[in-house]
Amino acid sequence: MDTDVVITGAGPTGLMLACELRLAGVDVVVVERLAERTGESRAGGMHSRTLEVLDQRGVLDRFLAEGELQPVGHFSGLYLDFDEYESRHPYPLMILQSAIERLLEEWGAELGVRVRRSAELSGIRQDEAGVTVELTTGEAAPATLRARYLVGCDGGRSTVRKLTGIDFPGTEATMTALIGDVELPDLPEDYVWARRCPGGDYSAIAFEPGWYRVITSDYDHVADRDDPVTFEQLRDSLIKLAGTDFGMHSPRWVSRFNDAARQAVQYRSGRVLLAGDAAHTHFPAGGQGLNMGVQDAVNLGWKLASVVRGQAPVCLLDSYHAERHPVAERVLHNTRAQSALARPGAQTDALRDVFGSLIVFDDVNRHLRGMLTALDIRYAVDGDHVLAGRRVPDADLKTPDGATRVHELLHAARPVLLDLRGSAEVAVAAKGWADRVDLVEARSEDDHWPVPVLGDVPAPAALLIRPDGHVAWAADVGGGPGTSALRTALATWFGPARQG
Repeated sequence: MDTDVVITGAGPTGLMLACELRLAGVDVVVVERLAERTGESRAGGMHSRTLEVLDQRGVLDRFLAEGELQPVGHFSGLYLDFDEYESRHPYPLMILQSAIERLLEEWGAELGVRVRRSAELSGIRQDEAGVTVELTTGEAAPATLRARYLVGCDGGRSTVRKLTGIDFPGTEATMTALIGDVELPDLPEDYVWARRCPGGDYSAIAFEPGWYRVITSDYDHVADRDDPVTFEQLRDSLIKLAGTDFGMHSPRWVSRFNDAARQAVQYRSGRVLLAGDAAHTHFPAGGQGLNMGVQDAVNLGWKLASVVRGQAPVCLLDSYHAERHPVAERVLHNTRAQSALARPGAQTDALRDVFGSLIVFDDVNRHLRGMLTALDIRYAVDGDHVLAGRRVPDADLKTPDGATRVHELLHAARPVLLDLRGSAEVAVAAKGWADRVDLVEARSEDDHWPVPVLGDVPAPAALLIRPDGHVAWAADVGGGPGTSALRTALATWFGPARQG
């Protein structure tokens, strides 16, 4: 084998997955058709759960230093309030995708990730032992890589998905949006970031002094995805909607998107898997796409590493589709709703007024906030404890070595069995997994932990935390440690116990 895993696509999803695999000691090569990063801004933010994921790996400060936290978010332009108690990182971080990719690539280089550029996937052959990846590199003969697994993180037009024959059904586009990074010297000082017009809508958001991201939406036209996009098209579209171009000039980047929504019917076919936009595409409402891709990577990374290292059976990979497919399905659903709420017309205006009057109610705001931030996700994990399947709250802890937080225990991307009551039964039950699960004894600083949607819940007596930060098992104080259920959870997620 040339490597353990080949990843196609050096975007946020592919780079995050590569870092996760390297943290687990898996050899990985990222294949990218472009010779260098484009520098195009593209996506523009990270939500709470993605910030938590980066915090779990100890690299969040790098991203906070290059972005700006925003105290508000929106659902189709209707403002949402965020709850500071639900997460240490409740607010969206405004940061361009170009910066995210650079920071992830730098982190990956520190971990030993190899990125092979100017190499385009042209063929896939998989067998019982691995996958042969054929690459077009500009040389006379195609190059090949041999790996145990291949993961397609190569975007909505994924070559991996097409060559593997995975269906990608969904709904067709009903509108066209143009996007560009430009200078707008004549934009009024009192301009609010978005405006609705009789023919559509437009927005202008400042990311750096002197230049803006402009987006215009046209609901009367669906452009062919292969048609060229020009600066003049963006200017004409803004004039059509706003009556002026606000002195627009000096474009850095211009592109197009629409509200088509598609999802792969399966995220795994043998030794080939999909993640990020290769697995799901949708209208970029609420900035959920990049975040979902990064979270795909964190869900898949530790599972794929466990299988590659022979610690867990191959069937563990099936849980990746089982857990992440419904998450993307829900995002496609809510972005279709946001697209519908954005359409021009008196009927939609009335619907927005009614919808806006409902958002002021805490339960409605909390429900929508949970969808956008992904803080409310609960995977189908066995066990009736309220934390089972949910992301673990980042509670303050005291350990024999000093103060820490739950998320700091996950920096190495290893499972953690957190014993908050010093139970000898818990330690004995976990002995067979000592080579791959870290046992940590600590005390919680708080009697109750905040859980989105549910509110406060009593601090548990012990809990098993997966590397992605979701709880695989938990036991309440006074309820007994439930070591039989603990052993089942350990075997389910981290493979059979080591003999002897």
